[in-house]
Amino acid sequence: MRRRLAISSLGSFVGAAALGAWAPQARAQSAGVADDRIVLGQSAPFSGPSAQLGLQFNLGAQLHFEAVNAKGGIQGRRIELQRLDDGYEPERCVANTRQFLGQNVFALFGYVGTSTCLEALPLATEAKIPFFAPCSGAQALREPFNRYAVHVRASNFDETAAIVRQVTSVGIRKVAVFHQNDAHGKAGLEGVQRALQAQNLAPVAVGTVERNGTEVAAALKDILAARPEAIVQIGAYKACATFIRLARQQGYLGNFYNVSLVGTQALSDELGAMAKGVVVSQVMPFPYAPVMPLSGDYLAALKDQRGVAPNYSGMEGFVAARVFTEALTRAGRNLTREGFLNAVEALQSLNLGGFPVEFGPKKHTGSRFVELTLLTEDGRVRR
Repeated sequence: MRRRLAISSLGSFVGAAALGAWAPQARAQSAGVADDRIVLGQSAPFSGPSAQLGLQFNLGAQLHFEAVNAKGGIQGRRIELQRLDDGYEPERCVANTRQFLGQNVFALFGYVGTSTCLEALPLATEAKIPFFAPCSGAQALREPFNRYAVHVRASNFDETAAIVRQVTSVGIRKVAVFHQNDAHGKAGLEGVQRALQAQNLAPVAVGTVERNGTEVAAALKDILAARPEAIVQIGAYKACATFIRLARQQGYLGNFYNVSLVGTQALSDELGAMAKGVVVSQVMPFPYAPVMPLSGDYLAALKDQRGVAPNYSGMEGFVAARVFTEALTRAGRNLTREGFLNAVEALQSLNLGGFPVEFGPKKHTGSRFVELTLLTEDGRVRR
């Protein structure tokens, strides 16, 4: 990764503030905005078993932000994305969020994980600071409506409904659920239950794993005992890969379905040849080929980054940054947080190169796009 994409530490940011370098210039209109820059804060897992979710989202966002900065920024202001590692743990996310709020960043951007986002959103709401493009599909982040929460991706309910439609369309009726034992996993379980209930069905078995854990033996035993024809997984890639690997070793031949937040490429990398036939729902455009102009833009931005392969998490960060900068542009030079949110709500027909998003005064989820993809034994993802 080129040095220009390296993220400056928050420590240096704080140090600059202590020297007065961060003091807003005369024309600054809002906290986190100076004459020459707009500062955002991102808390996400950058270490631990879910690290690839945060790292790849961040890199994708930086691809677009750095391209914008190279052309002079937005209204002459560079976008700076500060990041702090929360390891996918809510308590650390809360501490990081308080630190960002104490530094008066303009917005919180690209938080990753349902449990972490559920803890951070009330802090953002109280501070009246935009909470933009969280990487979570939880309905609890969308309902009731919150002016300060802006979602780019489709919801868990959208994803699980698509999975259940696919499963039942081929005659499968015995469906089990393996989920992370936290808000993310429970939201996914609820989505599967709702979609099955609409067809007078229910999960034949449910098993859980703790967040950031891989102890799946008990869940595996309970689920396989019910002889499901398909297993829907709601969790991060380490635990889901462990479950799949052990199930295959015990002779399970049924289908596995995952929602997008699993981390598609990370799951494929973990499984190797055992990835064959695993289905993952996606809420972003296909990132591996220029199937639409937006995919081509992402690949073009990525081509000079050595050692960084295209993936869905990176695409999600890239798309989030595109939407964010579009709203910044429309908000104008006299930038405020409220003005930015007004500009988001005015994005009522935005086509990002084949990927439409639409917001409104009471509509803060821009997309409901979902498609299913298939992992292959040679590490590829097929549409």
